[in-house]
Amino acid sequence: MATKVGNVELYLGPHNIHPDVDNLEDCIVDFIDGAEKKLEIAVQELESRPIVEAILRAEIERKAQVKVVLEADYLATTRRPKTVADAFEPKGTNENNRQMAAAVLRSTAWVRSDFNTNIFHQKFIVRNGASVLTGSTNFTPTGVGNSPLGGNLNHVVMVHDPDFTKTFSKEFKEISKGHFGKYTIDRNEKPDPVTVCGISLKACFAPDHNPEMEIMKQIAKAQDRIDLAIFIFSQSSGIDDAMKLATRAGTKISGALDAMQGNQTWAATRGLLESDITLRKVDKEKGKVNKLHHKLMTVDDRVMIIGSFNYTGAANKLNDENIVVIGRPDSDAAKPLVLAARNEIARIMQGARDRVRRCLKRQGWASTHPSPHLRPLATVGFPLPTRERRSPPRTSRPSPCGSTAA
Repeated sequence: MATKVGNVELYLGPHNIHPDVDNLEDCIVDFIDGAEKKLEIAVQELESRPIVEAILRAEIERKAQVKVVLEADYLATTRRPKTVADAFEPKGTNENNRQMAAAVLRSTAWVRSDFNTNIFHQKFIVRNGASVLTGSTNFTPTGVGNSPLGGNLNHVVMVHDPDFTKTFSKEFKEISKGHFGKYTIDRNEKPDPVTVCGISLKACFAPDHNPEMEIMKQIAKAQDRIDLAIFIFSQSSGIDDAMKLATRAGTKISGALDAMQGNQTWAATRGLLESDITLRKVDKEKGKVNKLHHKLMTVDDRVMIIGSFNYTGAANKLNDENIVVIGRPDSDAAKPLVLAARNEIARIMQGARDRVRRCLKRQGWASTHPSPHLRPLATVGFPLPTRERRSPPRTSRPSPCGSTAA
């Protein structure tokens, strides 16, 4: 169920896993369908046909100016064709991405791919210069929960405010010049916070603005609790050290990690568990959960951090990324949004615990057998890593400020 506070909206998905969460594909399509004049789209992957059809409606039917930047690696195949003739066949890895990109190109929309030798990891849309959509969601069937494999646990945030949107418009302008990752030459000053319907919003882009430091600052301000759901959390980030210090100061920290990523030797999992941070793993569940893909943190039920940014050194120094800090430690204005996010993290953690219990039951464990997965230090069900595995349409006019759940 979407949570809205004035012109700030939070959507949590995917819809295929629980009746109370949102259809992220519909959210994105509806947002695009509100474009009358202009769309600027920066996204790692574009594979969802309904989303592509919405882009085409904007370009072809409403004659909006559409610009799209994509990650080049998802337009390439990983195997060389055996013959020249094979190269003309519509097959191979990422073929769906190529077909969707080709459809957008045929519409005469402006389409480019990145020059980042690492990862172009952005996920945002600027609409009519007045609204922005961002979050952790790639525009793919798994990203929005419409794949036979299941959906990725993701979030989308929309903000309808021209002043805040300018921050993302400026970032897109830099991207459209061909400035990516560590090769960015227009080192912009970190954007100032913008207040929208009483809510403080602060955007940071990597590598320009060091989002990792902003996250660490918010952790340092915590007085009571921190809750998180994160796809990749590595030791190369300083965020794990900030969390360890916060626990020494008495802050309660708990969260959910993707099982495959959290079990890697480079992951921060071991150190977090040893610092009495409660974690749970989220495993694949065919037809429902493909992976936990959130990059989501809440602090003291007043501040929320969302976006594309995984907690890794590469995300901070090399990739093209964004975060948005929503709320302030001294204000309750964002509390409905933050509580909705925290409740979703709690739901994910409960489901992860239940899956661990079901697994133990299938293996014949009696309730009197204590499980190492359920001990206080390792409630996540993470075995500590020992080796690396290989492995309705919205118009551009802002709505009146107010708080609703819809």
